[in-house]
Amino acid sequence: MSQQLFALAFGIGTQNLQGQWLEVYYPQPLLNPPAELVHAVISKINYQGGNQAISMDIGTVAGLAEAVQAAGFIEQAAVLECMTQSHKPLVVTLIAEDKELASTPEAYLKLHLLSHRLVKPHGLSLAGIFPLLPNVAWTSQGAVDLAELGERQLRARLRGELLEVFSVDKFPKMTDYVVPSGVRIADAARVRLGAYVGEGTTVMHEGFINFNAGTQGPGMIEGRISAGVFVGKGSDLGGGCSTMGTLSGGGNIIISVGEGCLIGANAGIGIPLGDRNTVESGLYITAGTKVALLDDKNTLVKVVKARDLAGQPDLLFRRNSQTGAVECKTNKSAIELNEALHAHN
Repeated sequence: MSQQLFALAFGIGTQNLQGQWLEVYYPQPLLNPPAELVHAVISKINYQGGNQAISMDIGTVAGLAEAVQAAGFIEQAAVLECMTQSHKPLVVTLIAEDKELASTPEAYLKLHLLSHRLVKPHGLSLAGIFPLLPNVAWTSQGAVDLAELGERQLRARLRGELLEVFSVDKFPKMTDYVVPSGVRIADAARVRLGAYVGEGTTVMHEGFINFNAGTQGPGMIEGRISAGVFVGKGSDLGGGCSTMGTLSGGGNIIISVGEGCLIGANAGIGIPLGDRNTVESGLYITAGTKVALLDDKNTLVKVVKARDLAGQPDLLFRRNSQTGAVECKTNKSAIELNEALHAHN
């Protein structure tokens, strides 16, 4: 009888001295893996069904490599063969159902699925993720438990080495785990694992992309894409601009940016933008912002709240330089991306 899984991956991770997982790297995670591969895997491990993260010794990995090779899955077999040389903890993670997370390896697998572009933001259940991601020191020697950091730093000094701490956080930077094709990322520390960075995206030095957020691409990101926000094809976020995510005041509203949009420098949005919207530099629009609707002759039609304009296409949001009122007009000027600016070759 064949077993259907939502996701499957073989991983190499880090544990603290108590054997608790700190992080896991999955070279080739699979979404909806073939039944034949799943059968080959579960024939060699003690899988009890459901969502499980099963630790593996070298002997188990070698047996899995043979079974997977015999089933015709060459790339996965090659990953397993490489793992037989590992001195780090090994794990096979099986997700039968996309539901609330139950383990650190499972949480890391879902973050990998996002950054490998196998699932788009909001396409996975990430409920319960924060308690399962330990706050660790990300160092020049990998993830280190904070309770063990002092001793590790001392031992490094005694060897004449420096254990450099890059950050103390729950999330690592994406590029230590996944480097998507066709992107430019000027400062890798500003893109977290779990970000979805679409083909043709450029993230400049001050750009930031949180987990479960990202870009369809192409696009130029010089501002902040908060958790839960997805930016459509051909849209640009200007320097210092911000999007209000579900973790930064947006509540349950899913903030998104449509295709062909421009959010100007130091501007921000707290509503979903439709296609071909422009927000003037320095203007922050929240759901309750009072907006004056103007006709083609700049005559006031009515005043509405910004939430009433959410998702509407071809709008230009601006602030009247004399009165300070926030105004909205139909956006007559198409936003065309500079092809040279977005070239990735």
